[in-house]
Amino acid sequence: MNLAVSDDPIPISALQHWSYCPRQCALIHVEQVFANNVHTARGNAVHAQVDEPGAERKGTVRIERAMPLFCDRLGLVGKADLVEFSVDGLAYPVEYKHGPRRQHRHDDLQLAAQALCLEEMTGKPVPAGAIFHFSSRRRREVEIGTVLREAVATVVQAV
Repeated sequence: MNLAVSDDPIPISALQHWSYCPRQCALIHVEQVFANNVHTARGNAVHAQVDEPGAERKGTVRIERAMPLFCDRLGLVGKADLVEFSVDGLAYPVEYKHGPRRQHRHDDLQLAAQALCLEEMTGKPVPAGAIFHFSSRRRREVEIGTVLREAVATVVQAV
């Protein structure tokens, strides 16, 4: 069942924006109004490292950068900053964020949406992913459990 309310796919980033601030989401994704500031400039600089599509191998892990994503069931489209694929083809999404290691529900929601896309695309479970905090150069692993999956579906409906 497609949960999306329209035929227009919802950008994964809209879920993060809505979770942070529904008004911000509407301004960016409906009104197409967006103003850069020091925080967005820093974020853009961090993403410049992973926004170039490409693949590489580190040991037995295949790494895909700027990987296009979709989930027809939820009506989502987007791009993963980085996805690590193990030898058995299991995907592990990594979302890059500027700043120190910290937990934000809206970041976890964005990562979970990426995991749901990867599950549909690969046919394999994605039980976890990570938020890479650029300033501290540390990852925070996020379990993609039932509560987070349900939150993604709820936010898709709200958007």
